[in-house]
Amino acid sequence: MPQIAVDYSASLDEAFDRRGFALALHPVLGATVGANPAVCKTRFRRAEETVVADGTTEQAVVHVAVGLAPGRREEAKARLTEAVLALVPQHLKPVDGLTVHISAEVHDFTPSYRRR
Repeated sequence: MPQIAVDYSASLDEAFDRRGFALALHPVLGATVGANPAVCKTRFRRAEETVVADGTTEQAVVHVAVGLAPGRREEAKARLTEAVLALVPQHLKPVDGLTVHISAEVHDFTPSYRRR
């Protein structure tokens, strides 16, 4: 039941292998935080416009947010965050003149979270 949301700059459309990233990420959740890869859900949100710093250079953003049921140790969540940061570049082709900023966070669902 992990919910993964990936926000990425539109300038990465052709460079970011999104499906490959998701398929590689799901087993990582199993290995790092004990989540069942069969119930991982990843969605990608294309950001038409992103601005980094003063906006004078070509820069792109990839941010991965992973939501989990509460109960994982902080050390396990930190390992998952580091694994995500290492995995993203493996699914990005270089784009001339473009700097890509990659970030990730792992958070617990609030008590109001429900699914069916």
